[in-house]
Amino acid sequence: MNIQLIKLFTAILLLSVASCKKDSSPEVVDNNIKYNSTLGIEPVPASLGKQYIKNFNRYTKIKTPNGGTIHIVAQNKISDEQIIRCRSVLNHFLKSYKGSIYGDDKSNIANKMAENGAVLTLLNGKDDGSNPVQVAGQPLYENEIQVEGGDWYINQDYKHRDATYEEILHLVHDYGIGVDGPNSNTGATPEFQKLIRKAQQDALNNKIWGNKAPDWIKELTKENSLSQEYLAAVIDSYYGLWGAWNKSEPGGMWGIYRAKTRDQIETYDPLGADLVNNKFFHPYLTYTARIDSGFKGTFTIAFDEKIAYSHHSRYLKDITLLGSNNTNVIVNSLNNTIKGNRGINALLFKGNKSDYTINKTDNNTYIVTDKITNRDGKNTIIGFEKLKFSDTEMSL
Repeated sequence: MNIQLIKLFTAILLLSVASCKKDSSPEVVDNNIKYNSTLGIEPVPASLGKQYIKNFNRYTKIKTPNGGTIHIVAQNKISDEQIIRCRSVLNHFLKSYKGSIYGDDKSNIANKMAENGAVLTLLNGKDDGSNPVQVAGQPLYENEIQVEGGDWYINQDYKHRDATYEEILHLVHDYGIGVDGPNSNTGATPEFQKLIRKAQQDALNNKIWGNKAPDWIKELTKENSLSQEYLAAVIDSYYGLWGAWNKSEPGGMWGIYRAKTRDQIETYDPLGADLVNNKFFHPYLTYTARIDSGFKGTFTIAFDEKIAYSHHSRYLKDITLLGSNNTNVIVNSLNNTIKGNRGINALLFKGNKSDYTINKTDNNTYIVTDKITNRDGKNTIIGFEKLKFSDTEMSL
């Protein structure tokens, strides 16, 4: 082989290697849009059709046990973290709850959603009629998608109230659980729907839910969406989304539902309480929450009545800090996995150091277990620099 052919072959080989490195990168840029395969964010697939490709610029999905797909599409003002949070909430609702009556194995729910063509559409702006996009799917708007640690989440002033759980639950209810009556899909758990309907009717008849919005109730009746809206009100209060609401109308969901906390559900709505006690819904949030990279200070997953967002964050179990801000974390009793960011991170405990066992599993991971029950639990700590106890501080 002559010298020129060797040079040409070498150039081709180097170009090929460079191309392979670029293709293996998690981030791909197309038409100034960054798609991160590591985060599962991709271009909208052609298989969804022209209307989705035209109106949405990013896509993610949940694969179902039967090989189907539940689609999530997003418009250009939706952040990647909002997309991930929505997918996490959907995964949470679909995660099997072992030992529960209707959620022990939720593969049938996920499969049915894929069979029924479930699509979650994440839309720019707010739900005020100004967004012209109309495609098949369950809508959820930009201004109603909070991200843990973001300003809307921390402030909990309800100007950007978190509708993520409500709307995604509608998707699971309509396409998976199933709704009795007209204009509905065949669901996977009709017996569970019977209980939901019974609780909804009881709540409406006994002025636990809906009596303060009679025109809305008439609209829901025509749509056959009474049970979906009622269940969403119960679940929002169950996961603490209305705990900080202190306006003139007491209760949850703008005062339409009498209960705004778990304790109040037990007190005011016994059939609603029955729906969330070992039936289908986990008592805590099963996904790993990604704490916004802009967050500064101390993030708590322990309830503190002085901290508005802790009504909701108390039900988080695992969190990952993003970005590089120095951040502290206060833990709860749920046996958490806590991952640090690029800053200096400290985990704060309620007791003295002697109240805990501390084990190092590798150079980056510690397991800290509270000897006192129902306080700080067992925590797997990854990438933290400090542990702070009530009597001392420990560097890792």
